Amino acid sequence: MKALKLFVQFLLFLLLFSLHKAVSEGVTPEEAKQLRDEVREMFYHAFDGYMEHAFPLDELRPLSCEGEDTLGGYALTLIDSLDTLALLGDQERFTASVEWIGKNLRFDINKTVSIFETTIRVLGGLLSAHLIASDYATGMRIPSYDNQLLYLAEDLARRLLPAFDTPTGIPFGSVNLKYGVNEHESKITSTAGGGTLTLEFGVLSRLTNDPIFEEVTKNAVRGLWARRSKLNLVGAHVNVFTGEWTQKDAGIGTSIDSFYEYLLKAYLLFGDEEYLFIFQEAYSAAMHYLFNDPWYVEVNMDSAAIVWPLFNSLQAFWPGLQVLAGDIDPAIRTHTAFFSVWKRYGFTPEGFNLATLSVQHGQKSYPLRPELIESTYWLYKATRDPRYLDAGRDMVASLQYGARCPCGYCHISDVEFHKREDHMESFFLAETVKYLWLLFDLAVGPDNLVENGPYKYIFSTEGHLIPATPQISLLREHCAYFGAYCDRVDFKGEPHASDMSADSQETNGSRISEGRVRTGFPLHSSYLEASALSGLIKGLCPGLTHGQRYGISYLASVDTPHEDISSKQKDTVVQSHAVIVVSDQSGNQSLSGDSNNDSVKESTKSEPESDPSQS
Repeated sequence: MKALKLFVQFLLFLLLFSLHKAVSEGVTPEEAKQLRDEVREMFYHAFDGYMEHAFPLDELRPLSCEGEDTLGGYALTLIDSLDTLALLGDQERFTASVEWIGKNLRFDINKTVSIFETTIRVLGGLLSAHLIASDYATGMRIPSYDNQLLYLAEDLARRLLPAFDTPTGIPFGSVNLKYGVNEHESKITSTAGGGTLTLEFGVLSRLTNDPIFEEVTKNAVRGLWARRSKLNLVGAHVNVFTGEWTQKDAGIGTSIDSFYEYLLKAYLLFGDEEYLFIFQEAYSAAMHYLFNDPWYVEVNMDSAAIVWPLFNSLQAFWPGLQVLAGDIDPAIRTHTAFFSVWKRYGFTPEGFNLATLSVQHGQKSYPLRPELIESTYWLYKATRDPRYLDAGRDMVASLQYGARCPCGYCHISDVEFHKREDHMESFFLAETVKYLWLLFDLAVGPDNLVENGPYKYIFSTEGHLIPATPQISLLREHCAYFGAYCDRVDFKGEPHASDMSADSQETNGSRISEGRVRTGFPLHSSYLEASALSGLIKGLCPGLTHGQRYGISYLASVDTPHEDISSKQKDTVVQSHAVIVVSDQSGNQSLSGDSNNDSVKESTKSEPESDPSQS
């Protein structure tokens, strides 16, 4: 009997071992190839559904197989899909689409459109496709192409310029493409709406040799940053005439998210160090005041008091941004927490309350957002950890079984009951399936424009491909605009009330380097590969703050006494996180995946209003 018991225990051990081995192996190369092909089929199921049932209207209604105009009535989904077609190597459809747009698209129409959405979806889509179609090196050059998309992009951007005519330089949220800004247009805009325009407008300036586009968007960023609080935090909504914050909730999600994203990406693409300095200060403050490891909360921008312990789905881009910034460890922990919400419901709801650990009332939908998938791709690219392929496989399964509709993919109106809604945002084709396809193609052995093409690419916030060509980018020309060579190891910045501390410390569970600017530039390799740069870094002496360098200081709020800052908060002296270098990262890093955060117990306030659709 004892021998039988031992034998059963041995068999159980073998079973558990085999199961563990199967799980630890995760997605095999063959399965990754199958998943890549499945994602490709997902794209064409949705794209063909749009072209057959909705084109030339803006977006598809995938349940009823009809179309609808949602932004401006100019074939939005087709424009947003152009560089995905090129990425998939579909020369025939890419060519046909570019030619149709060049012949038929016009912006001289009486339509009032969102500056933010029109810039990231339409302007970005046109510029990305132009850069691919006009360059033999991409392998997708169209022989008959004669810059038609560039002319359209310039025409569109000029129609958006009247929105920037404000006392602060921060643009209105909307503009009429034919008549300019309406006299009754709201003077309130979001931080993301005013601060997420630099890539597209900057690229256009460099392609047309007209600096106006880059200047107005950089002024908008300066206008927002000049109004930051003493804690280096920005609010969610601002009056573009007075510069007063109308919503002072600071966070990394809704209404603010891509402001942070474009600070770093504008530096990476253009080499403009002003964006880097703003990013360093803004990122340090975000990690100090918003990071409740592994989650992020919303706080009052003046006092740092927690006002909203909520994970909202737009926060999920943050781990991917941290990969680009080189802060991998907190990115891994946060992605694990965010993905635990996806696994719980099959999708990420728009809002998940960290105090009640439940879906936030009124924020139960999943509109096919790409942000968590985007971060999954970047983390896999940085670490090659197979857990991210497993996550991608789960995401594909959720979309296939929960969101697939007769003519495309449906919004999920309630993640708890997987109710479907008859709408498909254009960003599903521009981003969601793009990042999934890139994830699995990377696992197979990449053979695509991004990984093997002639340039390094920056992804816009809409997932559009922007190549770091010599004409556009200063990535290889980090000139010493403000100083000579600075010793990366020995130089330490002076303490400043809104700057860095020179002492090593732990901030909300995230390890921070010892006040040094760890700023190595991966100029000759992927941003995500390990860098062994050391010694002298050109042009980035960190002795001065951004405000001291550029004369842009914060404009102190007149109505909030800073002496009321909660005693629970750490010193207002914030230490800088290391950015722009990926140090040696192991694909076998271990972490605790506990998604319950007991430290977030503050009571919530009333639910903030949702922004218009932001991707």
